[in-house]
Amino acid sequence: MSKNQILEEILNEVDKHPEIMSRRDALKYFAVSPLAASVLAGTTAGATAASASDAKGKIVIVGGGLAGMSTAARLCLNLSNPDVTVIEPDPTSVSYQPGQTLIAAGVWDKEDIIYNRDDFVPSGVKLIKGKVTSFDPENNKVIVDGKDEVSYDHLVVATGLMLNYGAIKGLEGEITSSGADNAIVKQKVGKNGVYSIYFRDGAADTYKGIQELIEKAKAHKGPEKLQALFTDPATAIKCGGAPKKIMYITHDLLTKAGVRDKVELIFNPNGGKMFGVPEYHEAILQQFKDRDFKWNYAHNLVAIDTENKIATFEKHWQEKGAYDEDLEEYTMVKKTQNVEFKYDFIHVTPPMKAPDEVGNSPVGSAQGWVPVNKETLQHVKFKNVWCLGDVAAVPMGKTGGSARKQYAVLVDNMIAAMEGKTTLPAKYGGYTVCPLITSIGTVMLAEFDWSAKPTPSFPLDPTQERWIWWLLKVYALKPMTIHGMLSGRA
Repeated sequence: MSKNQILEEILNEVDKHPEIMSRRDALKYFAVSPLAASVLAGTTAGATAASASDAKGKIVIVGGGLAGMSTAARLCLNLSNPDVTVIEPDPTSVSYQPGQTLIAAGVWDKEDIIYNRDDFVPSGVKLIKGKVTSFDPENNKVIVDGKDEVSYDHLVVATGLMLNYGAIKGLEGEITSSGADNAIVKQKVGKNGVYSIYFRDGAADTYKGIQELIEKAKAHKGPEKLQALFTDPATAIKCGGAPKKIMYITHDLLTKAGVRDKVELIFNPNGGKMFGVPEYHEAILQQFKDRDFKWNYAHNLVAIDTENKIATFEKHWQEKGAYDEDLEEYTMVKKTQNVEFKYDFIHVTPPMKAPDEVGNSPVGSAQGWVPVNKETLQHVKFKNVWCLGDVAAVPMGKTGGSARKQYAVLVDNMIAAMEGKTTLPAKYGGYTVCPLITSIGTVMLAEFDWSAKPTPSFPLDPTQERWIWWLLKVYALKPMTIHGMLSGRA
C-alpha cells in the first residue's frame, strides 16, 4: 500500500471522530508534523520483480492473524514464484487488538477493530479454513482438523496465544487471542464487577462496567471508598502495558464524572516493578503517585469469588534460608501467603500461554512457547521451522510493534535458507513499542529493545505524556498496522 493510500486510511479514521479533529485540521497536522512524516516513511517498498528471489519451496503458515498474513504478503513480494499456504479457522482472525483499550475508553466501538480474514489473504496465497491440531516436524507436515495432512518445506508458526482465564479459580475457559468464541469465559467475565479488555466482547463490557462503577460511586454515601482492582499475572503476557492502561482510563472516566474521590484504585501486579525499563518504571511510578493510585507488588491473582466479590492473591517474597559455606551466601527461599481483597470492580489480566496443540507439540517447549533463536526467529531444533508474534519464545516481544519488526526479519532469513545460504542475514533486535495510554487524550510512547533502554523513534523525551502520541494511537497506528503490515510493506 502506498503512502497516499495509508494517509487516506488515516483520514478515514479521523472522519469517524469529528468531535476530536476534522479532516481539514488533520491534513494541516500531517503536512507539518515530523511524527506523520516518520509514520508514512515506514511504508517501505517490497522487492521489485527484478530483485525478487527465485528460491523454490512450499511454505505453510499456521495462523492467519496479523503476524501470519503479513508474513504471507511479504513472502509474495520477495519471491518470484511463491508457494504459500495459510491455515486459519477464524473468519475474523485479522483484528486490531491494540484498539481494545480504546473500546474500553468509549472512544471506539467493537466493530472498529474487526476485519474479515478473507479480505486480507494476499493474491496467490492458498487459504485452508481449518485448525492445525498437531505438528509433525520430523516428517515436515501438520494435521488439520485431526484428519488432513499438509506437507511443507518451511513452516511458520504464528498462532498467537491463549487467554487462560480458567487458570484463575472461580473463572472458566480459554480464548484464542483473535477468536470470537468466548461464551464460556463470559459466564463470569463481563458482568457483576469482573471485567477484562483482552478480548473484543470483554473490552466492550469493560466500558459498560466502568459506567456502572461511576453510577455506583455517585450513589455511594459511606465513609469507605469503593474498591477497584487491577491485576497483572505471573505469566508472560501480550501488550504488557494494558493492565496499567485500563487503570489510567478508569481513573480518567471517574475524574470526568466527578466521583474519583469515592473510588480507591489499586494495582496488584505479580512482578516487582512497573516496567522493565528503569526510565519508564520511574515515569510510571510518578504518574501513579500524582493520581493517588495504590499498588502492591508481588501479588498474583489466583482466585475470584464472583458472588461475594472477593479476589484472592498469592503474595510472595524471598527469605534467607540455609547458609552455603562454599558460596559464602545464604540460599533464598520463596515464601507465599494468600491475601483477600474485596472489590466493587476488578479488571482481570488473564494468565497466558501457547495454544495446547502448539505448546505440547514437538515445536513447543516445556514453557509452552515456541523456542527460536531470538535474533533470527529460526527454531532452535528444526531449521525449517520459524516463529513470530505472541507465541514465539523471545524476550519482551508480544506486541504488534514487535511483530512489525519480526516479520521482515523472518522473511529475509527464510528466503536465505531456501537459497541454501549458511548464514542468515537479518537480526531482530528486540524492538517493542507500548503506547501507554495515561488518560483519554495523552499517551507515553514507550519504545525499547533488549538493551532495556529507551529507543525513541522521535526526538522527544519518551517518558513524557503527550497529546501528539494520542493522535498517533487513535488515528495513525491502526491504518499503518492493518493496511501497511498486511500489504507486506510496512
